[in-house]
Amino acid sequence: MIIKGKIFPLDRSNIDTDQIIPARHLTGITKSGYGVHLLEDVPGTTINDPKYKDRTILLSRENFGCGSSREHAVWAIMDRGFQAVIAISFARIFEENCYNNGLVPVKLKPNEIDLLLKEEECEIDVVNQTLKTSKDSFSFSLDPLKKEFILRGGFLKFMGSKVTKVQEWEKQHS
Repeated sequence: MIIKGKIFPLDRSNIDTDQIIPARHLTGITKSGYGVHLLEDVPGTTINDPKYKDRTILLSRENFGCGSSREHAVWAIMDRGFQAVIAISFARIFEENCYNNGLVPVKLKPNEIDLLLKEEECEIDVVNQTLKTSKDSFSFSLDPLKKEFILRGGFLKFMGSKVTKVQEWEKQHS
């Protein structure tokens, strides 16, 4: 799985889930419709600048996704068209929600983030766990099992791919 796209730079730390998707917008019962409100309460954000339309990679700093454990934050990011989030670190539950929904959480070192903030686009190879720009190449790591979740499109799709094998096993062992 290769994600190649333009970067949306959010050069900040401690972006919490209420900044990602404000609680006042959590009225829906589906995973869609949240992207229009993505980061709207972050002062000075340029996400609605037309030059950042069609960005697929969100780049931030440390502790991205902190705050409340709402899965809607990941839904909003994906609904806006992002396929990956790159940061120095993620809040634990936010990172789990990324894996469960198929959003790629890439952790890089502070100096690598500094270099990436100067770039317009990059390519993320999920299988080989590498990130490349026109000038640099970085390695990152993903939990091996949870990487499979991403490659299948999230936890539920991963589990759905196992149903036939479980049914076959049950037939053989009943």
